[in-house]
Amino acid sequence: MTFQDFLAAIAVVINGLPQGLLALNFGFGAFPTALGFLAGTVGMLLFGQVAPISFQAEAIVLAGTLGKDRNERLNIVFFTGILMAIIGGIGLLQPTIDFIGPSILNGMMAGVGFLLAKVGIDMVKADKTAGGVSMLTAIFTYFLTSNLVYTIVISVFASSLLWLYLNKKNKVSNNEEANLEYERFIPLKFNFSKNVIRSTLAVVTLQIGGNIAYSSITGSIANKPVNVDAVTLYSGIADAVSAFFGGGPVEAIISGTAVAPSPVISGVIMMVIMAAILLTRLLPKVARYVPSESIAGFLFVLGAIVVFPSHMGLGLEGTPIVGGVTAIVTAVTDPFIGMIAGIATRFLMNIF
Repeated sequence: MTFQDFLAAIAVVINGLPQGLLALNFGFGAFPTALGFLAGTVGMLLFGQVAPISFQAEAIVLAGTLGKDRNERLNIVFFTGILMAIIGGIGLLQPTIDFIGPSILNGMMAGVGFLLAKVGIDMVKADKTAGGVSMLTAIFTYFLTSNLVYTIVISVFASSLLWLYLNKKNKVSNNEEANLEYERFIPLKFNFSKNVIRSTLAVVTLQIGGNIAYSSITGSIANKPVNVDAVTLYSGIADAVSAFFGGGPVEAIISGTAVAPSPVISGVIMMVIMAAILLTRLLPKVARYVPSESIAGFLFVLGAIVVFPSHMGLGLEGTPIVGGVTAIVTAVTDPFIGMIAGIATRFLMNIF
């Protein structure tokens, strides 16, 4: 291990904390999520992969918005983890991607980008000060640096500092205890409702695309081959273990640890540090000083500037009508319905 390995790990931890706060906002417990990071650590070492797992804004937002309450959200993440572990374990990911096709896959990812941007805009509406500053600084920082790590760190710090200053100036108390209601192991109460089943399929669809895209990008940065099915296996197990005890989703990410001299070691260090932060219940305490709207700008940049344009372009390259229909239906419903709409459109085009 070198100092550069440690620095890269710290940068990714900083990048993940605001998204962890976003998970808290949807009712996921931080303490039980540590089990997911520990499972990811074992999987990464066991398979020798350079792709770590962490909080992923797309999965958090999708599971959080599709679930009607906390229990539904946990069930969605749990069953998503089980299905993804099975898909990865028996090597079904690549055949699944081959069946869906690039137009539908990229159309779904573009639709998710739209959803991310919309959540960011909604956060600005909810808190025009914190959300607005986050939005402005995130856009400015990204266009100045083209770096998502700088974007999230600067926008979160700027909006949080202003939020704290205004709270102090207006004599608004900010000394209440952090909400630790869900910061313990709470076994899952199973729910097999239609909404849970459909939403699980939607999140699975998202993760199929996300695992291939994000882990492959991380591998290309590290100049190392990535076994996407292996990443899918241990990220799925991590999701299931985390959600079963009340935690949130932890998925494949585009990780800065890939630039480290030893990307596997750096990724492991990152996940161990995140697990330690969650196990010591520091994340909910940070929430007293960082408003959830501080991530609004990052969500908008990630969705509207990074995810949507790139995937929409790729979705329109193959079969424009199929990619366009998939993206629009995904944006107004969810990725699973978007995928079905894309497959149906392709079928009809082949007939006529």
